[in-house]
Amino acid sequence: MGDAAAAALKTLVVDDEAMAVERMQVLLARIEGINLVGTASTGGQALRLIEALMPDLVLLDISMPGLNGIGVAEALQRLQRRPTVVFVTAFDQYAVSAFDVAAADYLLKPVDPARLRKAIDRVRELRASGAGDEAPSPYVSEFWVPYRSEIVRIDVDTIDLVEAERDYMRLHTGERSFLIHQTIKELEQKLDPAKFVRIHRSRILRRDRIRGLVHLGYGVWCVDLGDGVHHRIGRTYLSDVKTMAR
Repeated sequence: MGDAAAAALKTLVVDDEAMAVERMQVLLARIEGINLVGTASTGGQALRLIEALMPDLVLLDISMPGLNGIGVAEALQRLQRRPTVVFVTAFDQYAVSAFDVAAADYLLKPVDPARLRKAIDRVRELRASGAGDEAPSPYVSEFWVPYRSEIVRIDVDTIDLVEAERDYMRLHTGERSFLIHQTIKELEQKLDPAKFVRIHRSRILRRDRIRGLVHLGYGVWCVDLGDGVHHRIGRTYLSDVKTMAR
């Protein structure tokens, strides 16, 4: 009993809707190892309680009057001891901003109990591994992408190819692909250049997938991925790609 209490996640719920707070309290009561230390209805109140209570986990609504959830998460990044943030929102358009502030998960309302348990398990794993204690990397390690009725986490290390589709980018991971609302320039800046290389104005490839370069004549070069698929290299990017392939 004492060990379980010591290991419990000190949790703060932040939402400006009283009904949403009440429902979250009910869901959390059904999960072992959760110590609900408080609730807040505004961003400012949340920051004050976080400083006073030092929670391990903050279940944070995004759309709130005044300081919204993204603003709260940005402020938390300046703290030496930062709680883990899981966003809880009715809107999927904030997913891009969520990975910018290193949220552990992104839940859509109404929150599914099983999905909440999964998010809390992920928080436990992250905290046990010490993730978040070190200085944040300038590059992202994951993306949060709307898929069907939820937001799914895409590990950057599973991405093989990124292709532009109008106002979206398609992330190819093996046989699956996902759309994210980002420009290719924004995405390029978030991807580690040691792992990814831009070969065209509408295409970014994972470096370790490249097997070689193919010259088709007349100054046209393509990247060979070793699976019979060749991707044309834009003239603007040819010099950089050739340098990488040496």
